[in-house]
Amino acid sequence: MAECTHDCSSCGKNCSDEQKRESFLKAPHAKSSIKKVVAVVSGKGGVGKSATTALLAAYAHKQGKSVGIMDADITGPSIPRMFGVNERATAEEDGLNPVLSPSGIQMMSMNLLLENDNDPVIWRGMMISGAVQQFWTDVVWRDIDLLFIDMPPGTGDVPLTVFQSIPIAGVVVVTTPQDLVKMVVEKAVKMAEMMNVPVLGLVENMSYLVCPDCGKKIEVFGASKADAIANEFGIPAVAKLPLDSKIAFLADAGRIEDYDGAALENVYRAVAAEK
Repeated sequence: MAECTHDCSSCGKNCSDEQKRESFLKAPHAKSSIKKVVAVVSGKGGVGKSATTALLAAYAHKQGKSVGIMDADITGPSIPRMFGVNERATAEEDGLNPVLSPSGIQMMSMNLLLENDNDPVIWRGMMISGAVQQFWTDVVWRDIDLLFIDMPPGTGDVPLTVFQSIPIAGVVVVTTPQDLVKMVVEKAVKMAEMMNVPVLGLVENMSYLVCPDCGKKIEVFGASKADAIANEFGIPAVAKLPLDSKIAFLADAGRIEDYDGAALENVYRAVAAEK
């Protein structure tokens, strides 16, 4: 039998996308124990992806899951500050230790490695992608049920590196109600499909505002499109997060874990479901 040249055009065989994906996967740290990895993605910035990641992780932890967060947004990390984590990650001879949130959520972020978390990370794409891989291969994630990866926006170097090198069980797409978002969601969904990764849920952030006087729901950014988008793309679970000043207040105060997060129940169930 002739050796494979990896030039599919010269061969009659049909190599599966899953086999191609598995060939790029990196092994986690030898001491890590991770049951399921879920990436939180968006097709553009400014939709509240990091806040959604934090809220989803906090909600999963409240349901009794052992949770970790990998902050893959290397140049714009915000996860530690939302959880009130200011200490620096420590290293042992054979790996990095994640830092714990007040409730015990394990996390790793570039801001946990910098001397000053206000220092910019001025790196080219290859170095950024390499750092994200090291968060997988060099960090000791201990007894994790759900590891959430807070991805940078878009479909560039880091998302591609994560999809190719980490065994992602599924993704959650974050969006907002504006008309523009359908195109943005479609980009994220198509990338997941190309990487052979299922889309588990859709979170529409800033979906509505509750009037503090009468309790009426006001759709500040237009009528919700989450259900229609989910139906069109076959996304099984939808959550609609309100435009709530309490989320911003708790995030700024480093107390994001105090938010109840019940609006994320449907997506949490899809994320936590056994394979």
